[in-house]
Amino acid sequence: MLDLASDADPDDVTTGLSVTPAEELEGGPSLPPETPVFSDFFLPDPGNSVNAVFGVDLSTPARQIQGRFVSHPVGELEVTKRDDLAQVVFVATPPWEVSEDTFGAFDRTGERLPLEIVDARPPEETLSGD
Repeated sequence: MLDLASDADPDDVTTGLSVTPAEELEGGPSLPPETPVFSDFFLPDPGNSVNAVFGVDLSTPARQIQGRFVSHPVGELEVTKRDDLAQVVFVATPPWEVSEDTFGAFDRTGERLPLEIVDARPPEETLSGD
């Protein structure tokens, strides 16, 4: 996500995030099996004029999005009124790296949430559904 934000700079990036239960992750730390872990993001579609006009992503079913990533190339590390909101909003600012000052998780009211980065991978999926 940070690479997307860096590549888009000075424009912002907004994309949906989904979770995977900890028990389905590969190589992760020992977490309670039912713990939801943000693991996947949907590539933004800059060419979709409906998204640009109405601010709604019609290409990704809403039930698959539990969070949102937004970049603020010239803004503060906080949720703003211009951001697409979700239950959890991850916000990044330059320089595009994970640190207390440049990357954080917030609830939809703007309250900062605790953030723990885990070294794990979601299960591999195929397009054929196998």
